[in-house]
Amino acid sequence: MKRIFLFLITNFAILFVLSITMQLLGIDRMLAQETGLNLQGLLLMAGIFGFGGSFISLVISKWMAKMATGAQVIEIPANMTERWLVDTVKRQAEKAGIGMPEVAVYDAPEINAFATGWNRNDALVAVSSGLLQNMTQEEAEAVLGHEITHVANGDMVTLALIQGVLNTFVIFLSRVIGFLVDRVLLKNERGQGVGFWIATIVAQLVLGVLASVVVMWFSRYREYRADAGGAALAGRDKMIAALERLKLNQDQPAQLPEAVKAFGISGAGNGFSRLFMSHPPLDERIAALREAGEPRRVAPVRRA
Repeated sequence: MKRIFLFLITNFAILFVLSITMQLLGIDRMLAQETGLNLQGLLLMAGIFGFGGSFISLVISKWMAKMATGAQVIEIPANMTERWLVDTVKRQAEKAGIGMPEVAVYDAPEINAFATGWNRNDALVAVSSGLLQNMTQEEAEAVLGHEITHVANGDMVTLALIQGVLNTFVIFLSRVIGFLVDRVLLKNERGQGVGFWIATIVAQLVLGVLASVVVMWFSRYREYRADAGGAALAGRDKMIAALERLKLNQDQPAQLPEAVKAFGISGAGNGFSRLFMSHPPLDERIAALREAGEPRRVAPVRRA
């Protein structure tokens, strides 16, 4: 609940700071004179749509993930594998100090898993059937620890918060650019001309791509933290073995839907595409774990 409160407060704080800054610098008056643009109204609209879409996606993320992957939540374990899966998640959740997540399995040949949810005490951890068939229990335990760490760190909320901030800037700046092109460069004085719409769309596409680079950078950063958390919950050797197993299966790339792709255990890319990778290369993740040494044990966290 504290993270959701922080999410909303940050939204209002950003809008307030931007509004005051533009007033102090005289940007709003200058643009109002030149283009008739109401910056404060535009900023409010950008904040509502930028954070609103991100917040709604966060709230319905579990439902979207289940629908997109066909994940079946384990209500009553039907076999020893499902019993082990639920018991392992329960044990790790208690060690990490979070509420028991829903545990699900989805049908897919590739080795993968993901975690999602709007609240660290109301999350979903799902694994593919391919993971259960191709990983040892020790390796699977480390993967579950990785996903539990995503939940404990509040990565879903943090990523949504960053996305909301960037959405706000993209919506706001693209429309400011559109107004400037339409009124200042094209000298259109009646309403919003074609120049406004074309410039806004182009600016939104360009700024959206740049925003994606920032989001993916954070996504890669939190993967290292989740690997470290998985090592703390299950053991460093098990986490390294799980990543080594993923390397052996890189010829069968993960096919998670976009809604949960950033929260999977694996991902690939190189060259220029590295900027848009949600996960660092596996070799780098393994090297980071080996250099870090044996992690400290995770201490239970008191629930707020």
